[in-house]
Amino acid sequence: MTSEPGTAPIVQAPAGTQRVLAAGAEADHEAHLRTFGPLPLRDPGALLAQLEASGLTGRGGAGFPAWRKLAATGEAAAGRRRGRAPILIANGSEGEPLSWKDEVLLQNAPHLVIDGMLTAARTLGARNVLLYVGSGSLAAVERAIGERADARGIEVVEAADSFIAGEASAVVNAIENDDPRPIDRTVRLSESGLRGRPTLVHNVETMAHLGLIARFGGAWFRSVGSPEDPGTRLITLSGDIPRTGVFEIATDATLDSVLRAAGLQPGSASAALIGGYHGAWVPASSFGTPLTPSGLEPFGAQPGAGIVHVLSDQRCGLRATADIVEYLAGQTAGQCGPCMFGLPTLATRFTALARGQAAAESAAELRRVSGLIVGRGACHHPDGTVRLIRSALDVFARDVRAHAGGRCTRRP
Repeated sequence: MTSEPGTAPIVQAPAGTQRVLAAGAEADHEAHLRTFGPLPLRDPGALLAQLEASGLTGRGGAGFPAWRKLAATGEAAAGRRRGRAPILIANGSEGEPLSWKDEVLLQNAPHLVIDGMLTAARTLGARNVLLYVGSGSLAAVERAIGERADARGIEVVEAADSFIAGEASAVVNAIENDDPRPIDRTVRLSESGLRGRPTLVHNVETMAHLGLIARFGGAWFRSVGSPEDPGTRLITLSGDIPRTGVFEIATDATLDSVLRAAGLQPGSASAALIGGYHGAWVPASSFGTPLTPSGLEPFGAQPGAGIVHVLSDQRCGLRATADIVEYLAGQTAGQCGPCMFGLPTLATRFTALARGQAAAESAAELRRVSGLIVGRGACHHPDGTVRLIRSALDVFARDVRAHAGGRCTRRP
């Protein structure tokens, strides 16, 4: 494989599904360069074309095409007057309790994230480049920045430790106003974000994949995974399963293949929560589904940030969900009625159902109240919570009936 004229030679591209973690544990800059080679200086137009060809989607939750966010920010910046250059933010805050893939990535492959940031910044013409990370990643990223001269201009900002602090507008609000709460916006961040400038906020894993695409191209990236959502993704596997941790998988892997590789015995799980606390449950009878957007759509789930949480067949799905809903009700920004009043109401009623203190018709009441909340919040926190509740009522419908009759024998 060769590089473009005038760029450094490119080493052999990683084979298989071990890509962003290919350099090994806690790779320093030398190990990074041995594995991936130098970062080529691509023409911005050529880079954007390769990014579009790759089909890379965001790895932070929403799954939006990465090239579109980059292009939209660039177009908005091009229409601004001089001195209003765009801003780039790599988001590694990871407030979701069931996810630690960003922290693992930043501890083991920080240079690949930096490569993606520098590539995106050059493409945009961004002068301000920020890396927003949790406290557990600070030492690793500061060490990595200190190992290379081209990264000295990156500003590292410590993220707040809260569930909603990783939402894109909350990231901007935290950096600008020291207030890690989402902003009720009518204007996109790509048009007016940090300091009123066009702002690109991408997850750190998205940046790492961008660093690979800059080297090896879009066709290589999509040589594994599904056509609709190509490449690999990092997943955080947790719950009632022998092997937990962060793994890199092809995007078209089935849930069953991932769980079997982690040692799950057939028949030992009742469901898996996909997408985290704002995700949805997939019943064990459907574990053969691929972890793709279309494969997960029937369950109301998305690959999201790559979260897979396994529930044992000995545990009660309603009690497990009630614990999550109670947590989410306490993680509101306190800025709108759905969060301040709707979520506590849902948490109280769902907990009563899970504890066998409510009649069977309480499930219908939960659905009714949920319908009053969806789409009315200042951010998507209420919608994500409703998604989880509706999913639990569907997947654990038999348990709902058992709880109403006081017959649930599973442990919390």
